[in-house]
Amino acid sequence: MDDVAWGALTLALTLMGGAWTVYAYRNRGVVSALRGAGFTLIPLALLLTNSLRMVTRIVDAVGDWALALAWNPFTWLGLIVGGVSVVCFVVAGFLANRGVGASEAEPKKRSKELSQGRQPKAEPVLADVDPEMAEIEALLRKRGIT
Repeated sequence: MDDVAWGALTLALTLMGGAWTVYAYRNRGVVSALRGAGFTLIPLALLLTNSLRMVTRIVDAVGDWALALAWNPFTWLGLIVGGVSVVCFVVAGFLANRGVGASEAEPKKRSKELSQGRQPKAEPVLADVDPEMAEIEALLRKRGIT
């Protein structure tokens, strides 16, 4: 397309956007009209910055990609393989949190406590402790709250 055709396309899009802006102002108010004016000025800005051809090429490339995605079985196979890869990472994270497949250096008691949602018990601090606070701390420890 030559420059005249791009100019005609921009003029048509701008005029249609202007008509929509007037309609929006009359029926929906100033905020909707300002949004419409913003969208109306985009084709003109693209033409003046010589970006309109680039945008149409990008839209054309995305359309070709989407068409190839929809009708190419190898593309679907690639998407399925990518999905399986993501599932593997997610399952590995869940298993690591559960302690499955941990090294033998870790005691099994630790993984059992983690799988039951318990935290390892902390040693009590030996200091000048109020007897009432010590009793409360003992009750909390008894119930598994540290």
